[in-house]
Amino acid sequence: MRAMKAKDADILMVPGYTNSGPDHWQSRWETKLSTARRVEQAEWSKPVRESWTDAVAKAVNEAERPVILVAHSLGVPTVIQAIPKFAKPVAGAFFVAAPDVANPKIKPKHLMTFGPYPRDPLPFPSITVASRNDPFCAFDIAEDIAGAWGSLFIDAGEAGHINAESGHGPWPEGSMTFAHFMTRL
Repeated sequence: MRAMKAKDADILMVPGYTNSGPDHWQSRWETKLSTARRVEQAEWSKPVRESWTDAVAKAVNEAERPVILVAHSLGVPTVIQAIPKFAKPVAGAFFVAAPDVANPKIKPKHLMTFGPYPRDPLPFPSITVASRNDPFCAFDIAEDIAGAWGSLFIDAGEAGHINAESGHGPWPEGSMTFAHFMTRL
């Protein structure tokens, strides 16, 4: 079995609440990876679980090649909640900075409508990258959720929310981890 290359896959970027700006690592990867495209949402600042999960499922189900999902923040529960709507298998998922959508203190409150996370093992290989000081999810919660999913858990150290604001526009460690993940699919 040969390793999967980015050009052999449909790489779907699934940003979180308010989208990923031009300096965000997701946007940078999207411009570098020829087969990457963003799953667009109708309302980036007013996420509605049903429409967000429908958009992800539509992108997965219309894909021509094996699908790799790259989700950040609210994109993670969006993907997880969309799984029952997938008519095609997913080759793998790369999850970064999943928020604790079961935490009643999460802001804005409507993000809780994306929880709680199902705790069943995922039907595809995955990696979950978490930060020890992510304001949207305690590290032990992220580790516990990843364990329930059967996801390879990666400790990103003190990396905030792993976005442009936390200094992760260019994110070489993430890029290398993703490339390594691809070779294992």
